[in-house]
Amino acid sequence: MNAPDVAKAADLLHEAERTGVACPPVRSLLPDGDIQAAYAVQRVNVERAVAEGRRVVGRKIGLTSPAVQSQLGVGQPDFGTLFADTALPEGGPIAAGRLIQPKVEAEVAIVLGADLPHRDCTVADVLRATEFALPALEIVDSRNADWDITIVDTVADNASSGLFVLGATPVPLSGLDLRGVRMTMTCGGEAVSEGTGADCLGSPLNAAVWLASTLAAMGDPLQAGDVVLTGALGPMAVASPGDRFEARISQLGRVSVEFAMEGEQP
Repeated sequence: MNAPDVAKAADLLHEAERTGVACPPVRSLLPDGDIQAAYAVQRVNVERAVAEGRRVVGRKIGLTSPAVQSQLGVGQPDFGTLFADTALPEGGPIAAGRLIQPKVEAEVAIVLGADLPHRDCTVADVLRATEFALPALEIVDSRNADWDITIVDTVADNASSGLFVLGATPVPLSGLDLRGVRMTMTCGGEAVSEGTGADCLGSPLNAAVWLASTLAAMGDPLQAGDVVLTGALGPMAVASPGDRFEARISQLGRVSVEFAMEGEQP
């Protein structure tokens, strides 16, 4: 990969996030289909964020739907980094203009109570390491204009990470069937997304195993205390000022978020 091109792509995405003005898709700066170059771009901006004082609190998994993988021409998920300043209180409003082109998806979040250091992580490892699960809303965003993305664009753009909201009541995994959970997400009381745990790589646990193994192989394993957003249980929905989203996930409860109107103070 060409280091100057990686740096240029990272700068474009960073400036788009800073100004709130989307940039042209960055794939034109990187080798065609080069996911490793895209992760190098992501890493530059994660390291820049940490140097600026932002705190890493976990990871998000994207592209867990076979339909979305097929659309982008890939056969694997991707991941991005979660920061403390992207976590929102449950039910709290999002200021108008904070994001560029937000969309909302409902997920199962797990919070780890132990490290996951093994490259050959198993479901049993994830079960032992998980302290509790929560319903979650991820508000994804793209710094690439008009959501014109390939796998390279979204990986470089921190897996299109924006903000996230966790439910308020932790649930231990003991007795939970994460594959069988059912999700309904509403906007203004109208259903806009439905799905099950099986729609996320067969189970949110499978997604967590993939992430743990991938990060361990990269020398940056998941650690105790990390939040993991395991991936969407159903289609994402476009968000507009004034919208209120609520997701209900069986066995886990509900979680909600609001988008403030223009001029409203959150």
